Amino acid sequence: MSRYTGPKEKLSRKVGENLALKAERSLSPKSAFLRKPYRPGMHGKRMRRGLSEFGTQLLEKQKVRFVYGVGERQFKNYFMKAKAAKGITSNLLMSLLEKRLDNTVFKAGLAASRAIARQLVSHGHFLINGKRVTIPSYEVGPGDVITIRPQSKQKMIFAALPEKLKKHEAPSWILLDKKTHEVKIKSDPNTEDIVQNFNMSSIIEYYSR
Repeated sequence: MSRYTGPKEKLSRKVGENLALKAERSLSPKSAFLRKPYRPGMHGKRMRRGLSEFGTQLLEKQKVRFVYGVGERQFKNYFMKAKAAKGITSNLLMSLLEKRLDNTVFKAGLAASRAIARQLVSHGHFLINGKRVTIPSYEVGPGDVITIRPQSKQKMIFAALPEKLKKHEAPSWILLDKKTHEVKIKSDPNTEDIVQNFNMSSIIEYYSR
């Protein structure tokens, strides 16, 4: 269990939206969110009250944090970095989150979820430009090449990759070699590649109070 996020399906119930934090299970009949589409706890079945403006902003921030598995302090640091850079803050914030190594591994199709990708990175199963990296938040950039560590290729977790990757389409900023499983970062993430249902303006307003 991540010390940042807690039980994955309970987080979806908490925000009232299926955040697909457990890969295929999130869409299966076994999903706790589909079986119990209400908040966890003894009062969970009570009707949700309308949120205040602040409550809505907080909820949107939490949704993004939960999806990317980022702690509060780290998320605020991402926001401050995006705000200080030239460009649209919301787009820059999403780009920073997308360029995390764990997210990149997930988007490339080398892991079934961000949580699994985070664990695989932490265990040292990936190399960046030939060097082992164990930091999930490592920021990838154009020209970086991600490969599976040779000693890890025979692990069961990667056994089904060849079949899974046949149907996988990586975003345009990621170049995936489906035969060698090598991943090359072509560019920074494009805003049109970042498919998300977040109200980013609410998050900007939350930190601009």
